[in-house]
Amino acid sequence: MQHTISVLMNNHFGVLSRVSGLFSGRGFNIESLNVAETSDPEISRMTIVTIGNDAKVEQITKQLNKLVDIIKVVDLTEENFVDRELVLIKMNAEAHVRAEMLRIVELFRAKVVDVSSSTYTIEITGDEGKIKSFLELLSPIGIKEVVRSGRIAIGRGNKSLTTNSSS
Repeated sequence: MQHTISVLMNNHFGVLSRVSGLFSGRGFNIESLNVAETSDPEISRMTIVTIGNDAKVEQITKQLNKLVDIIKVVDLTEENFVDRELVLIKMNAEAHVRAEMLRIVELFRAKVVDVSSSTYTIEITGDEGKIKSFLELLSPIGIKEVVRSGRIAIGRGNKSLTTNSSS
């Protein structure tokens, strides 16, 4: 089962390395990893997507909580959450496919962010299903390159993963 884990941590050198080492040391692959500063520059938030059974992921979250510089760990999988990913796609843009490509871009509310004589670069944000469907439709036209940010996620409602929350 796929799990989305959110980690609040001190923004210090080496924390990312210790977290990824914990996963690799236990034979877990990280499917997606995204880390950035929060509104407090001393604290970062990491979103990790991994695949494993509930018991093993629970073990990982307990081990994460024991690491120095980790403030809070939440497996969002059991909660309602919103997730998004940013994807940049460089496409072949020969004249005979441009209209179809632009129609798909408009349909998915994506946007063209760079144009050259032979390529278009498209930006799209969305959940996993939207991104997958978009890439499937563009694939026959000629994808040259894809860059994905990895998933970011936040819980729905009043719950908040902050240093002063009760969740």
